Amino acid sequence: MPIFAAVACGLFALPVAARAEMRLCNQSYDVLNVAIGAPDGEDFVTRGWWRVAPNQCAVLRREPLQSRYYYIFATDVFGKEVLSGAIPMCVAPRRFEITGQRDCLLRGFLDARFIEVDTEERSNWTVFVSPRPT
Repeated sequence: MPIFAAVACGLFALPVAARAEMRLCNQSYDVLNVAIGAPDGEDFVTRGWWRVAPNQCAVLRREPLQSRYYYIFATDVFGKEVLSGAIPMCVAPRRFEITGQRDCLLRGFLDARFIEVDTEERSNWTVFVSPRPT
C-alpha cells in the first residue's frame, strides 16, 4: 500500500459565480477520513469526519474563510494517518464537533496532530492530497 502525503496546497480558481469555501481534493488512491480545525473566537473548534473518495473533493467549510490559518487532519479507512502535522487538536471516532483543544483525553476525545494550512487570508482555498512519489 503506497504512503500518501499532502504535496500541494493552493488557491482554488474562483469564478465570479462560485462560493467561497474550504475544500479538500483527494488525488490519492484511498478513501480518506478528514477533520478540520478552525478558530472560533478565542478558542478552536474541530469538526469531522468527511469521507472523501479517490479523485473526489469535499467542502469542509461552506462560507468565506475568515482566518488565515486552518488545520487539517486525515486518515485512511484503516486509521493510518495520511495528513498529520504538529498542531494538537481533539477528534472523536465518530462524527464530531468539539470546542476547545485542551485536555482531549481527559474529556473523552482523541488527540490528533493537524497540519497548518496558510490560506494567505483568501476567502477560498483548496487542499490537494496526492500520493507520495515512490
